[in-house]
Amino acid sequence: MVNEKLRNIAIIAHVDHGKTSLVNELLKQGHVFHQNQVVADRVMDSNDIERERGITILSKNASCMYKDVKINVVDTPGHADFGGEVERILKMVDGVLLVVDAFEGPMPQTRFVLQKALNLNLKVVVVINKIDRPDARLNEVRDEVLELFMDLDASDEQLDSPFVYCSARKGISSLSPDIEGSDMVPLFETILSHIPAPSGDENLPFKMLVSSAEHNDFVGRLAIGKISQGSCKVGDSIVVTNYHEPKNIRGKIVQLFAYSGLNRVPIDVGMVGDIVCIAGIEEGSIGDTFCSPLDTQPIEFVSIEKPSVEMTFLVNNSPFAGKEGKFVTSRHLRDRLYKEAVKDLSLEVSDTDSADAFRVCGRGEMHLSILIENMRRDGYEFQVSKPRVLFRDIDGQKCEPVDKLVLDVPEDSMGTVMGKMGIRKAELIQMTPHNSRVKMEFYIPTRGLFGFKSEFLTDTRGEGVLSSVFYDYEPYKGDITTRQFGSLIAFETGEATTYGLYNTQERGDLFIGPNTKVYGGMVVGQNPKGNDLVVNVCKKKHLSNCRSCSSDDALRLIPHKNLSLEDCIEFLNDDEYLEVTPESIRIRKIVLDHSARAKLRGRSEEVV
Repeated sequence: MVNEKLRNIAIIAHVDHGKTSLVNELLKQGHVFHQNQVVADRVMDSNDIERERGITILSKNASCMYKDVKINVVDTPGHADFGGEVERILKMVDGVLLVVDAFEGPMPQTRFVLQKALNLNLKVVVVINKIDRPDARLNEVRDEVLELFMDLDASDEQLDSPFVYCSARKGISSLSPDIEGSDMVPLFETILSHIPAPSGDENLPFKMLVSSAEHNDFVGRLAIGKISQGSCKVGDSIVVTNYHEPKNIRGKIVQLFAYSGLNRVPIDVGMVGDIVCIAGIEEGSIGDTFCSPLDTQPIEFVSIEKPSVEMTFLVNNSPFAGKEGKFVTSRHLRDRLYKEAVKDLSLEVSDTDSADAFRVCGRGEMHLSILIENMRRDGYEFQVSKPRVLFRDIDGQKCEPVDKLVLDVPEDSMGTVMGKMGIRKAELIQMTPHNSRVKMEFYIPTRGLFGFKSEFLTDTRGEGVLSSVFYDYEPYKGDITTRQFGSLIAFETGEATTYGLYNTQERGDLFIGPNTKVYGGMVVGQNPKGNDLVVNVCKKKHLSNCRSCSSDDALRLIPHKNLSLEDCIEFLNDDEYLEVTPESIRIRKIVLDHSARAKLRGRSEEVV
């Protein structure tokens, strides 16, 4: 059976190439919204962090109508750290829209997501987006995309994938680079003509692979997937099995939903090809097969790439512990981390020798920082260690993860950036100049990227563009010195004063301002000389009978650095933790006592 009234597509692309904006416009012109309805920009990015950062973190389902065909659309993340989300979603669709920026062209994540789609033999429609950019390179980008197809050993049929030229911001599309177009009709028509309708035998027993999962406060766990054969209805008994592990759990469909626009709507029956949500099976998770008791053979599930970075999550034990968070115990922390690992297959959580510490492995710094940010917003208080890469033993040789890094920098910054790449053991593989800028591609150890982003932005005066994607495991590249500076460490517990900060700022860059509460061992700034300094930021000016009432007016403080969560993670050294609470983020030394820390280091720290 082929359901010609249905299409299932995923939007895939590199980060910031316009996937979510394109979905917005498809929904608008697919009559999901009323004509006079005010629609938020990037309506699919419903998560607060997604809207703040302008990135997609979780895949989202929606649907729209064109003519009398229902088009199920899945918006996927573009950042490499959330590649696991993309991999499993592709099993749920029959074709993809590959979105490529009209100026940047194919980027590392473009290659990653396209390779996954080609391996699954999905039909591809190439959407060259942002054609209204003044620096757009439509014909060159088209050639670069075709070269990418050839590099990935695409078949002749895949090489014939159609190109559509769009401006998601203007809501226009065209089949020709020379014609601007007036609406999204050319893209809709291409989807209908090139993306196949879902097929399957409706007479066979029901079977569905769970590709995504959500939790709803009212109905419990929701398992989302595409029905590959048969049909299901509310009240049906089903069996949960898994391709990679023995599993045989019986359950019943309590509620059944489909997507209409941005909403989930209850339905009575799900047919072959439908993307549905099933409620009532609490034990079902991503990768499981929901099937009829008449046929319990599981569907093969794509193996998600293993994590390459780990951090230690610990119970907060600083002098300020328990003052700002709602969930502060090891039980709270453990429950939350293991619950997160169930819905995010790219995340691995395990216990350690300590009851207060847990090992958390993810796909990269961004992946783990989003987890940390979500937890602190939910009221959790904890500490994390510096990120570390996961080494592997391959044929008796120590190997480490290597990323493919693409840098786009102004010509006058190229020398500085190349010098930094040499220190970080990067290998240059390609360099392409264009319009007073240079695009450089490197293979670089993943650990060489730790702490690099802020340096890179400083070196390029904010004009550089950086993106990376996991490449492979290669033999260990040797020691890398990534941190060239030391920490300024608070001497005592108290409140930072203007006088204390004024006398400290000549030692380096401060991270705090006046009236900030600090404790002994807390990091309050960075020292460019490379060694750690203990400073007294709580110092007060002694009173004297000669003091003028306006004597403090001359103390001018240099504005302090406001570090984001990612900045703090990048800053961390091996002997430091990041204290995370709903209200604050503080960098601290693992050993707070200055004398004990000095003994461990084998030398005394300078106190100023």
